[in-house]
Amino acid sequence: MSFFSRNTAVLALSLTALLTGMSSFAATKPVAKSSSIQKVSMLDGKFAFSLPTSYVATPMSDGTEKTGTAGTTGTMYANKDEKRVILTAERTLPGGISTGDNDDVFLDGSVADFVRQQSAALPDFKQTSENRLTVKGLGVREIDSTATMGGGHTLNATFLSGSGTHAIVVQVISRADDQAGHAALIKRIIAGLNTR
Repeated sequence: MSFFSRNTAVLALSLTALLTGMSSFAATKPVAKSSSIQKVSMLDGKFAFSLPTSYVATPMSDGTEKTGTAGTTGTMYANKDEKRVILTAERTLPGGISTGDNDDVFLDGSVADFVRQQSAALPDFKQTSENRLTVKGLGVREIDSTATMGGGHTLNATFLSGSGTHAIVVQVISRADDQAGHAALIKRIIAGLNTR
């Protein structure tokens, strides 16, 4: 379960620079837009949803052995006008570990690790809810929380899941004063999972 704690630490720490100066945070060149929507697909298509192309996709630097994130790939989707960010990360589980599509032990441990790490990294982190979703046989945990990142108060929704030898983290970060926009995007992601 340490995958989630190490990777979410990297994601959370990246947010400080991101939320204070979105235009200055670009790990690599943004992906070109080709239609009005873009599909986000993880776990070989088992976790998939769409976003408007107003969310600019920028691949994040691959994980490294030094940070404990080797084998991790990720993308940041940023909407400058809405000041909203979606971070996605997928990793091959270390040591030949494998999980079922809806493994409660794996998912519960992942949630506990995530909450513990966020509490340590963000002094005012507060978990507000946890939802258990099963989408076409895939178990997903949604952790809703608040925290100060990048000098401002944020709303956060984090989705954790795993299948076979891979695990994912998808984190949606919005300004605290945009509850309606945050809720609409979460609803869109969940609807996308149900229609894949």
